[in-house]
Amino acid sequence: MTTGLAALRLLVIDDNEQMRTIVGTVLAAAGVRHLHYAPDGKRGLEMMSGPAIDVIYVDYEMPVMNGLDFVLAVRRLTTAARFTPIIMLTGHSDRIRLTAARDRGVTEFLSKPVTARTILTRLNAVIMQPRPFVNVPSYFGPDRRRKQGAGYAGPLRRQSDLSQVIEL
Repeated sequence: MTTGLAALRLLVIDDNEQMRTIVGTVLAAAGVRHLHYAPDGKRGLEMMSGPAIDVIYVDYEMPVMNGLDFVLAVRRLTTAARFTPIIMLTGHSDRIRLTAARDRGVTEFLSKPVTARTILTRLNAVIMQPRPFVNVPSYFGPDRRRKQGAGYAGPLRRQSDLSQVIEL
């Protein structure tokens, strides 16, 4: 039986072959044995119809289908694949791009140039600290809230908060 990272199936989508190689090499060195690659979002989406993918790394800017359109397409799937954690890579990490990616349902964001540490830190985050998904008319994707301050006085709406809610 395969355990740990060796059991995961990861998909790396980037139009730059060198970037696919860098990410793949880091993941393979960490123990990932099932790596799949796609040069654009359209091909990556086609690969989602095969064996289940556990985590996706996708570039922001690509020809044919960019990362934003890919994320939106995955989140609109009617299968369990819509819940797949997606880590977006980009060389442009300004607030506008971050917000656009977040609003499409990206799980984590990774700025280029990447390091082995950041590639693995994001993978660890989506595996060890999964976020619940939100499904409302204007958004489907991971809960975008990272933390809640101790002084928060608003309504408790998270699934984990239900045990603290008292019905009158």
